[in-house]
Amino acid sequence: MGWFKRLKDGIQTATKFKKETPDGLWHKCKSCSHLSTIKELRENHYKCTACNYHVRIGSHDYFDLLFEEGKYETLFDNLVSYDFLNFKDIKPYEQRLEEAAVKSGLKDAMAVATGEVNGHKLVIAAMDFSFIGGSMGSVVGEKISRAIDYAIEHRQPLMIISKSGGARMMESAFSLMQMAKTSAKLTLLAKAGIPYFSFLTDPTTGGVTASFAMLGDVNFSEPKALIGFAGPRVIKETIKKDLPEGFQTSEFLMDNGFLDFIVDRKDLKAKLTELLDLFHIQPSS
Repeated sequence: MGWFKRLKDGIQTATKFKKETPDGLWHKCKSCSHLSTIKELRENHYKCTACNYHVRIGSHDYFDLLFEEGKYETLFDNLVSYDFLNFKDIKPYEQRLEEAAVKSGLKDAMAVATGEVNGHKLVIAAMDFSFIGGSMGSVVGEKISRAIDYAIEHRQPLMIISKSGGARMMESAFSLMQMAKTSAKLTLLAKAGIPYFSFLTDPTTGGVTASFAMLGDVNFSEPKALIGFAGPRVIKETIKKDLPEGFQTSEFLMDNGFLDFIVDRKDLKAKLTELLDLFHIQPSS
């Protein structure tokens, strides 16, 4: 296969995954420092009960939130990254991959699943920040590519949930190639008349923002998500000017025409159902 290893063939059904959600009994909000119990946080869709700050959650948390009764099939779990360039910085890339897998319980920064959302079939490709900062490597690009092929074959809409620090530098130009690869494959999805919903969460940056994250038929986001290409500090130092208040937040992007709407996590499933009703397509026979 070249850029990735196969562990086993076929489709797997999700069983148990480690979550990105907080551990322990108490949670301190990063935004307002409010202290709440994990139980309260969970019951509030992992949002601060005081200021509504959206705590970062993982791919399988979104699958459980959106798919009917948390039932879904994961796809392409046999794809995992490996160090084909023998890349080393502070530590070997192979070691980083092993540590990320142990820490997160994931095989890479992207998970793909298919299931039903209020009676509508949907393919969701969701990123996980807990795996090397949600960085986009060759496996992330390949999973998106295969998710698009699956959506076309089965005539199911596609939703990508972005959460990334950008391209994975340990894969050099191979990671940058995924920008063109995913963008080109989304063209095939559009030609097939299959809708693509791009959901941007905190943070969505770098090459992900510069490619598939901004190419949806509908682009929408969670509140107060950081969305941009380069970081605000780099931009400020480059242009030698102060940045506008709220720069690179989802609210700022919506005001300037980059997003269609912002949706609270508790309303996400209902809003997605509205989109699926609006873009209704006939299922495959």
